[in-house]
Amino acid sequence: MKNAVALTPVARAEGQTEPARAADGRTRDRVAQLLLERGSATAAELGDALGLSPAAIRRHLDAMLADGLVTSTIQPARGHRGRGRPARIFALTDAGRVTCAPHTYDDLATAALRWIGRHGGPDAVTAFVSDQVAQLEQRCKTAMEGARDEPLSRAEALAEALSAEGYAASATAIATGGQLCQHHCPVAHVAAEFPQLCEAETQVIGRLVGTHVQRLATIANGDGVCTTHIPDPRRAAAFHPSEPTSTAQ
Repeated sequence: MKNAVALTPVARAEGQTEPARAADGRTRDRVAQLLLERGSATAAELGDALGLSPAAIRRHLDAMLADGLVTSTIQPARGHRGRGRPARIFALTDAGRVTCAPHTYDDLATAALRWIGRHGGPDAVTAFVSDQVAQLEQRCKTAMEGARDEPLSRAEALAEALSAEGYAASATAIATGGQLCQHHCPVAHVAAEFPQLCEAETQVIGRLVGTHVQRLATIANGDGVCTTHIPDPRRAAAFHPSEPTSTAQ
């Protein structure tokens, strides 16, 4: 099994100094804000607006593409183009738009769940959350088609699918099975008040990997990463072999 299936922001930033990482983060925030305001733009257009070279902008856009924050399409040709690669147009994904105004989305979602709770009670909140998470489950299930039918392989495929949803996920083999880590949670602030979101997501992970899983940590609870343990009976047996049966003397 591969050690990780998704290159996370932490992994990409390895080797950078803290000030350099902070500067990169600020630049990407400015790029995201421009794309939010303009709808779409090329690297050259973004560079002109920010006073940076297209090459420098493309480095940030590549990282944002890997995180599922932007998409890119080929710019339609207008008249005769010379040699060179065609220009690409970049636009924010849904996950990218959330990063530009996270508190606005969080406040609205939290207010909606509070309203549902007041008028329908806890069961109504749970039903609403389950319905919303079911949509994520279906998208991930579709993206995981073709994965081998065993938990750790499916965890790899799930990490890739979750990364495309903005969770920056990775899957790692450990002594007793596997570990799924989500380095970003788009609904962390909402889940801090409504833990039903984390509970429903944990159940979805279990169904998608095909085994019971255990949530060890969550960003909503103040942890740095959402961590889910995926047990593998074969690994667990090898790690904790059965005691030999004693014989009477």
